[in-house]
Amino acid sequence: MGRAPENRRQAVVKLLWISIWMLYLGAPLDDLVHGGHGTAVVVLASLGLAGFVVAYLALVFLRTNTEEQERWVHWVLGGLAVLAVATSTTLGKPWLVLFVYVAVVCGAVLPARWSRWLIPAVTGALALVGSFVDTAGELFPALLIPCLLGGFAMVGIRHLVQTMRALREARETVAQLAATEERLRLARDLHDLLGHSLSLITLKSELAGRMLPDRPEDAAQQVADIEKVSRQALVDVREAVSGYRRPTLATELAGARTALAAAGITAELPVELPPAAAAREDGSAPPALAPDTEGALAWALREAITNVIRHSRATRCVVTLDERSDGAAGTVVLTVTDNGHGPAGGPGGPGNGLSGLEERLLLAGGSLSTGPAAPTGFALSASVPRRTPVETAPPLL
Repeated sequence: MGRAPENRRQAVVKLLWISIWMLYLGAPLDDLVHGGHGTAVVVLASLGLAGFVVAYLALVFLRTNTEEQERWVHWVLGGLAVLAVATSTTLGKPWLVLFVYVAVVCGAVLPARWSRWLIPAVTGALALVGSFVDTAGELFPALLIPCLLGGFAMVGIRHLVQTMRALREARETVAQLAATEERLRLARDLHDLLGHSLSLITLKSELAGRMLPDRPEDAAQQVADIEKVSRQALVDVREAVSGYRRPTLATELAGARTALAAAGITAELPVELPPAAAAREDGSAPPALAPDTEGALAWALREAITNVIRHSRATRCVVTLDERSDGAAGTVVLTVTDNGHGPAGGPGGPGNGLSGLEERLLLAGGSLSTGPAAPTGFALSASVPRRTPVETAPPLL
């Protein structure tokens, strides 16, 4: 509806719908057969009526509800109006029904800013011509309301079709955005999961290689750890692809301790998580971390530890987890500091890992800051609200 047919089936269906309204041309056809007109008049009137129908169908088929206004459309519409006036004034009141078709096609093919004036104008022309050809006033008053309402009904249908088209395009856009967001989520998850796991596998493989052949038992233990990490990485990738992956701080802290130890880096990690921290001044315990908040912090810890192992050349890494009372629910801050050679220079900017991490924190209402640590090294700080920004609305009473 509201667009040109794209195949034969659509053309046939649309023609059937239009043909129903062609039944109102029975009055002009009856006048041609039983009106007592001469042969020349009948031939000319038949050609005029045929041309009227062809032009009407061309406009309805090809130009209904289109935004582009080509000049031939205006010429054809003007020709329809001229035929309606000419046939009505010369052949009599049965031909006044052509004005209704002119009003309908005005509403169908013209923008509302034009049709809202042309439809009343066509109705006025119908009343004016009808006052001369229908002196008894029996026919044309019954056509005034259909002419006016039919034209404006097509304006409403045109607007409805445009709204449907806009909604369809908006739905397609939303679907594309959802697919893009899902691809970004999958890319972030795979980068964080595989980057951490593969770094740990590489470290343990190098360690096992150095232990052979003098320390075969220790090397076998490293190989067993490699198998365990590989299996866990496979599970994590499957969960990430399925959308079920939500890491926890406890798991990531344990993994960070193992990875740093394998890399020969001294680790200082928090023993207690924020939910188990000391009570507040009023004696109440801090609320538990929301899942989205804990997940964002866990991803931040994983990415930071991976970067320390792969890029820092550090010998010491400190992880702190604090709570700041800067809002109604407070903010949880994760800080990872190392004593390595500091941030890499160059115009390349942050890598994919830090960019993806920043996106995760923004989705949780938090922020990411990175920079050199004193006196040497690199510091990463991730802060998120203890509660996620979007809270469930209370039920209405």
